[in-house]
Amino acid sequence: MRSILTNEITGLVLECAPGPTVGDMTSITVQGGRYLGISDVAESTGFSLDTLRWYEREGLFPRVERDSSQRRRYSPHDVALLRTLARLRRTGMPTREMREFTQLVTQGPATHAQRLALLAAHQERIVARLAELQDDLAMLEEKVEHYRYLIEQGLDCDAP
Repeated sequence: MRSILTNEITGLVLECAPGPTVGDMTSITVQGGRYLGISDVAESTGFSLDTLRWYEREGLFPRVERDSSQRRRYSPHDVALLRTLARLRRTGMPTREMREFTQLVTQGPATHAQRLALLAAHQERIVARLAELQDDLAMLEEKVEHYRYLIEQGLDCDAP
């Protein structure tokens, strides 16, 4: 039996964390062959069936085990990795880097330093983008207030 800890906020798999739970993390344990089909995984992760297949075909996700009928069977570890990939994609990580991250994960704990470097560089890009977005949001807030003021004062173009 193997236990995988997944942070519910970040979706990151913590392979070496001890114990069944830590803070806001839950333990997912592979028991009795509890594997999910592609439809269940699509529903669980928000990926479409085509996206799941594309991720596998393009090397963004390792080849998924198949049952005797050649249907994909996703383990809880697979689902946790897919959730991590979804978050990386949503934060703008290029597919090239997602592929690299997946390859590093499949190579095991010896690649922790490389994964750290990859994720830290992406984190820096996100922080820089957040700063840009904060500036953009501040400008929008000013514009919204400006136009509200003009309308309240009867200075808008639609006023009689």
